[in-house]
Amino acid sequence: MLSLNKITIIFCSIDDFCKDFVPNWENQMISNGKKRIRKSSLSLSEIITIQVLFHISGYRNFKTFYLEYVCKFLTKEFPNLVSYNRMVELKSSSFIPMMIYLKTKGLADCTGISFVDSTPLRVCDKRRIGQHKTFKEIAQRGQCSLGWFFGFKLHIITNDCGGIIDFMLTPANVHDSNPLKMKGFINKLYGKLFGDKGYLSKELFQSLFANGIHLVTKLRKNMKTKLVTPIQDAFHLRKRAIIETIFDQLKNIFQVEHSRNRSQINYFNNIFSALIAYNFAEKKPSLKNNFVDTKQLILFQ
Repeated sequence: MLSLNKITIIFCSIDDFCKDFVPNWENQMISNGKKRIRKSSLSLSEIITIQVLFHISGYRNFKTFYLEYVCKFLTKEFPNLVSYNRMVELKSSSFIPMMIYLKTKGLADCTGISFVDSTPLRVCDKRRIGQHKTFKEIAQRGQCSLGWFFGFKLHIITNDCGGIIDFMLTPANVHDSNPLKMKGFINKLYGKLFGDKGYLSKELFQSLFANGIHLVTKLRKNMKTKLVTPIQDAFHLRKRAIIETIFDQLKNIFQVEHSRNRSQINYFNNIFSALIAYNFAEKKPSLKNNFVDTKQLILFQ
């Protein structure tokens, strides 16, 4: 199911990061008077790699994947495996390293053509909001095209090759345009950024333009001013659905969303490892093979 070459590529990338990060991280924890993390037979690189492999394995839950696949078929690759309960404990200890790896090594680069959108991440059925405890204090009610939900929003920016440039998690009641007002979310961007009508804002346009980013959206029907949209911009606006395809893969293939939440840290670990696994995917939704030359567009008008 999982090729040895794929496992090796993922592990080497994560292990190279951990060799540089872990010593500094542990020294800082000691200097702050915090306890050392209890040593495990599994290295931090192996713990993170196993979590990433789960999202490309095709299994629907981590317990089945670990007990029925890793412990039976990957014993040569991971000779020091621990029990499932211990593995769950170790997952929590990988929260900070995994987040930093994702932000520094696990994302794609900007190509000058980017797309932005958000998708709901439900933590429970809306009929069980009153009974939900795990995210009672941080999750919020929000609204999307399918109605009200309880949970978070995953905001992502992608390039025209399908790679995720950056992401942000917010409570469900945060407006889609708010993350674009934060410099940390747009510091890798340049060129043109395409979004839906929810990002239409004069203030946001001017703010992004001052940072070298040209925000392009469709106009609302009731707007009096009609701007002439360049042909290439019109093409990319029509192809903005590429980001919806990415969301579909993240949810249905990489399982970024689930409702079996018993730990806040492991919930976010699941999201981080899913995003890492996605950017290791060989085939992503891309516009490179679908681009139509400007001259061809003019001929068809």
